[in-house]
Amino acid sequence: MNFVIHYVRLIACLFLTPALLAACSFMKDVRCASTTLDPIKTAHEVSETWKVHIGKSSNYSFVPAPVGDYVYAASADGSVLKIDATNGRKVWNTKIGTDLSAGVGSDGTVTAVCTLKGNVLALDDNGKILWKSNVLGEIITPPAVRQDFVLVRTISGSITAFNSQTGEQKWVYVNHAAPLNLRTIAGITFSGKNTLLAGFPGGVLAAINLQSGNAYWQTSVSYPHGVTEVERINDVTGSPTVVGSQTCAVTRRGQIGCFDILSGRALWKQPFSSYSGLAQDDHVVASTNEKSGISLYDSKTGEYLWQNVQLERRAVTAPTIAGNVVVVGDCNGFIHFLSCDTGEFIARKKTSKAIITQPIVAGNTLVVQTCNGDLYGFRPQ
Repeated sequence: MNFVIHYVRLIACLFLTPALLAACSFMKDVRCASTTLDPIKTAHEVSETWKVHIGKSSNYSFVPAPVGDYVYAASADGSVLKIDATNGRKVWNTKIGTDLSAGVGSDGTVTAVCTLKGNVLALDDNGKILWKSNVLGEIITPPAVRQDFVLVRTISGSITAFNSQTGEQKWVYVNHAAPLNLRTIAGITFSGKNTLLAGFPGGVLAAINLQSGNAYWQTSVSYPHGVTEVERINDVTGSPTVVGSQTCAVTRRGQIGCFDILSGRALWKQPFSSYSGLAQDDHVVASTNEKSGISLYDSKTGEYLWQNVQLERRAVTAPTIAGNVVVVGDCNGFIHFLSCDTGEFIARKKTSKAIITQPIVAGNTLVVQTCNGDLYGFRPQ
């Protein structure tokens, strides 16, 4: 029986997860197509202001972490860097001495990374190692760091909280796991002073007390459907968003929706399917589907605003909203900028290699990390 379950998990990882969420080594897969890009009629100027090489991602997806005007980034070979996002200057560069399996978490005082063997390492703001601990399970999601906490999530969905200064384990939150789950980044988002939000297999979104590890509430973003366990895979993907009193989330083969942070009550839901996650600002929610279509919704009402399907089979990343622009990367190394008003392309930039992780904003700089380990800073002109 264990062999059967393992075999089905393998099939689910290889055939249900697109190049976007798989290792960078999958970027030559036929699912990543070099489709023709039409010229942009009225292109806005976007400048590449800096580029830093930090090391390859290998078989994992490395997501940088913005803190004010700084960005923290890591690579598979154990390099961890703090970079000034205004000019690309390296503030410090630490070599952990072992391979890493996820991106970085930082609050600007403590920075955390994880290794292939489930080790968790915390660094101070000079890049010196503070402590080392361990969890049971593989980690492919970046840690989350805030106040006195370092939070680490395994691929099974369990979340472990450590004291950020000492490494002492505070609590473990275990969600009742679905039989199968996607091998994908499923992040943790802080809300207020004492709440964290996380999505889980089975389409569940939970608000958790940061101090105790107990759930304030759990709600279903969507429900599994289908006959086989593979068909019923229904993970919440990406990180929940938090804007004001709302949190929004999206599932694979399910729905996208927004919820009241205090109660978990659904404010609106729409049918949608995403492997990568979503983004939100005060007005809109954006997400990308498994065919690389980019959709925009009104964040208050859930009204469908537009969809752009011109990047089909380019395995686009989860979107980022920067001002009045939606930004995605693709498996051919392009960054695409779309107008929030119309969904039309307004700018495009080429990088060195495939981009499989969500772009981030640090200060007034858009930062992207490529599979081959280049970190870019872009700014509109």
